Amino acid sequence: MKTTSEPAARLLRIGGFVQGVGYRNALQSEAIHLKLSGWVRNRSDGSVEALVAGPVDALETLIAWARRGPPAARVAELVWETAESPAQTGFVRLETL
Repeated sequence: MKTTSEPAARLLRIGGFVQGVGYRNALQSEAIHLKLSGWVRNRSDGSVEALVAGPVDALETLIAWARRGPPAARVAELVWETAESPAQTGFVRLETL
């Protein structure tokens, strides 16, 4: 069983009104604030996808934030799965997939 300080990674998929409302920038800022690594990008289906890695407690904090998003967003769903940690450090925005 992982403790809250052990590193882990999650692949998030966020649906709803989450594009064109600053969601990626806000998620990136929140992830950097929590000292998480990974990336965020828009998907062509209108969702946002993010790979986040770091201590489990920080991941849980980010996931809770992602369920709300920035003020203009309307998150309809958030699903996540366990993932492999990204190769890079830091947190970046990727091109739309």
